[in-house]
Amino acid sequence: MSDLIEGYLGKTVEGKKSRLPAKLDFIQSFTGGFLGLFMWAHMLLVSSILVSKDFMYTVTKLLEGSFIFEGGNPLLVTIVAIVIFVIFIVHAALGMRKLPGNFKQYQIIKAHSKSMNHDDTKLWFIQAFTGFAMFFMGSVHLFIIMTHSDQIGPYASSDRVWSEYMWPLYILLLLAVEFHGTIGLYRLCVKWGWFDGENPKATRKALKKVKWALTVFFLVLGFASLAAYMKIGMENAKNGTVGKKYEPTAQVIEYKITNKSVGGIA
Repeated sequence: MSDLIEGYLGKTVEGKKSRLPAKLDFIQSFTGGFLGLFMWAHMLLVSSILVSKDFMYTVTKLLEGSFIFEGGNPLLVTIVAIVIFVIFIVHAALGMRKLPGNFKQYQIIKAHSKSMNHDDTKLWFIQAFTGFAMFFMGSVHLFIIMTHSDQIGPYASSDRVWSEYMWPLYILLLLAVEFHGTIGLYRLCVKWGWFDGENPKATRKALKKVKWALTVFFLVLGFASLAAYMKIGMENAKNGTVGKKYEPTAQVIEYKITNKSVGGIA
């Protein structure tokens, strides 16, 4: 309980100034930066469907450790999802410390933001709102991955998106993730002064342009990928093949590495 008091008030129970808030801020920054970079990598992997079904299948098998286990092992994906979920919860819990505790506090912050008319303060509001939404939507997505890691692939993922009506959730989650993530990484750079240089003001303007460019890029990539999964899902529903396991059409070759076989596409 004393640690909780220190985290919120910045003072120990004896009334001395505490270093705990600074430590919690660092952990929040670290977990946020890690999750932001992970989501970009995740988006690039998910977008493999835009190349081909076979390519997405191969990427999935590589993530399942097909270079170690024959045919891959979905348990690896489950373990990664659990680790990400724990980091996600820690980051969310630390972020909640900075949200208004009641409606009156929210009104004060909103009035203060309006009087300042400061762009970065507006970005904070967007980040806070999207972060709150992500806590619920992201938890649903991670739970599905943790409990159904064996149902990831060109057909299985597409059927989940379309036939299980997950596409509305993924549209909202995509918007929340990309806005929250890019704003968060931008604010990390500003907060810790990583790219200040000789003219921090000019650097901040440049960082903001990069932030918006990344937001647009990953939103376009994300919606294009989602559309591809929806198209495949619609085709499966129309053809009555929902739930069918995907079989790669490309010739699969095996590379021998220290008596381990690695799947690839010829």
